[in-house]
Amino acid sequence: QVQLVESGGGLVQTGGSLRLSCAASGRTFSSYTMGWFRQASGKEREFVGAIKWSGTRTYYEDSVKGRFTISRDNAKNTVFLQMDSLKPEDTAVYYCSAGTSWTGTTLKREYAYDYWGQGTQVTVSS
Repeated sequence: QVQLVESGGGLVQTGGSLRLSCAASGRTFSSYTMGWFRQASGKEREFVGAIKWSGTRTYYEDSVKGRFTISRDNAKNTVFLQMDSLKPEDTAVYYCSAGTSWTGTTLKREYAYDYWGQGTQVTVSS
């Protein structure tokens, strides 16, 4: 069992930065692929990016590539989402998730992740 708690959301102006954190409980955090998803109001939840259990590989959705960076600290059971050059269209509730797979065909799918946090709101003003 893994429990995930996101933090770091807030209000930022266009072009600004935020760093989200996701703290995980459980001794097996370092064995999980960690994903970030987001859901804008009135829209379906969408994949943002993911990081392999080892931290050696990351994968990003095209819309955030080059602006967002995912990292993890397995010693502290924490995964981070650094968001730079934020745009109003990045406004959403951001969720972290934990799964056991690192496969290209499933990485972007919600069903590949077993555990989810409660989400943190990010609002980018224009």
